[in-house]
Amino acid sequence: MPAEADPTRRTVLRTTLAAAAAATATGAAALPLSTPTPAAASSPSPSPSPKSLTLTGHLPTGCPDFVYLPVEVPEGVREIAVTYGYDKPPVPAGTPGNSCDIGIFDERGTDLGGEGFRGWSGGFRTEFGLARDAATPGYLPGPINPGTWHIVLGPYQVAPQGLDYHVEVTLRFGEPGPAFTPHYPAERARGRGRAWYRGDCHLHTVHSDGRRLPEEVAAGARAAGLDFIVSTDHNTSSSHAVWGPLAGPDLLILPGEEITTRNGHWLALGLEAGEFVDWRYRSRDEEFPRFVRQVHRSGGLVVPAHPYCPYVACQWKFGYEQADAVEVWNGPWTYDDESAVDTWDSQLAVALRHGRSWTPAMGNSDAHSAPQVIGSPHNVVLAEDLTRDAILDGLRDGRSWLAESSAVHLELTATGHGRSAGIGEELTVPADAPVDVRLTVSGVPGGTVRLITDEGQMHQEPLAADGSGTIVWRTTASLAAYVRAEVRHPKADGTPGKGNSMGPDLPWGPMAALTNPIVLSAGGR
Repeated sequence: MPAEADPTRRTVLRTTLAAAAAATATGAAALPLSTPTPAAASSPSPSPSPKSLTLTGHLPTGCPDFVYLPVEVPEGVREIAVTYGYDKPPVPAGTPGNSCDIGIFDERGTDLGGEGFRGWSGGFRTEFGLARDAATPGYLPGPINPGTWHIVLGPYQVAPQGLDYHVEVTLRFGEPGPAFTPHYPAERARGRGRAWYRGDCHLHTVHSDGRRLPEEVAAGARAAGLDFIVSTDHNTSSSHAVWGPLAGPDLLILPGEEITTRNGHWLALGLEAGEFVDWRYRSRDEEFPRFVRQVHRSGGLVVPAHPYCPYVACQWKFGYEQADAVEVWNGPWTYDDESAVDTWDSQLAVALRHGRSWTPAMGNSDAHSAPQVIGSPHNVVLAEDLTRDAILDGLRDGRSWLAESSAVHLELTATGHGRSAGIGEELTVPADAPVDVRLTVSGVPGGTVRLITDEGQMHQEPLAADGSGTIVWRTTASLAAYVRAEVRHPKADGTPGKGNSMGPDLPWGPMAALTNPIVLSAGGR
């Protein structure tokens, strides 16, 4: 029986891949791609035995960000399986220990932004494999062509003693399996026309360092009352191909990626299905604008993620000039989110002073695994319909506000001189014409409302005990270049907090909702 028709081999391959995903979801290491193919009694020409290669080396402190280990792949290879490890010597307190990522590029090369990328698992897996018809999550199924492939090591942190690595590569021979068929999600779901749609734009699965299967993420999004999500696994596009059956009339799923550079992370939202964005550069390399252009050519958005996250290589160093939005709220509210909102607010005033477009704020869960909550927070976007282009347009234009959950509801308007504007819009009125700012909120028991302009907080008011209320405040375009709203929970001690004050701790409790601004422009009669 010819090798490509051997049902035993295909069963072994697919069963092992499913087990790898399940093992990852429970915290275990991924299994090898497959076990050796059982010999068929009628096979006239058995495949050669698997060939193994061991690569070892030492990386000193100060080594390159990425180390490329060449592997010669001959004709007839059906599968490539890789395992790796590295030493973790003791280090002094306060000194980072060894941490090393891994991925693979095929015979097309390792050029930045080139076509050779075949997968990346960071430091989340110790084993992976790939073939024509299947691959470990994070890796791309496809032809195993002969030529020089490269195992790529990413020494994220190197101890003072250096890092000793070992990589085992196994080449398994035989006829290739059938071509892999991707199942990309549709670009449209059943919408409500022009309406407010809820969505989480920063989510991870077993295709990078998440522990949830894509099926679990889709189910979590529905349970959270979301209308759309964006898939943003780290440095790989492999999950794009599995979302199709998980989307539906009630849930729009957009392909994306979290690009994890050494100088900060950023989200590429709404990529063309299967599109990969490279991550192997620093701010000083001046490569970031090139990949911004790539994302914009596909109609996607560039969004710096958690810009003040204190982890190694997470803080944002590329500037905001080319960003379409910025993630100011990432997961449960913490002090780094306060810093991000303060920076974003300052940039609003600068942009409006210079007549430039302002950068909208976003909030996302960045959920990887339980107990992290999908949709906390998320974006509530005014879009013409529930489609890829309409959702991206709404986010790009700042017609959105941020909510900790679907239990929170909010409406913000500014009215003056017979005109009205909502979130993300501009109200042009005579400079001294009264402008009434109206905010209606529900779903934040014990909450406190803050109204903020380019001068800072201008109004504070508590909500009713049941978390609902309507607040009206008057200003003019001569006094406020913009107005935005925050809704805060009580502080840990139960007090509401007080704006325009100084003290040893933060003056506010966690965020429950935050709006993009309404711009007030002085002009006309």
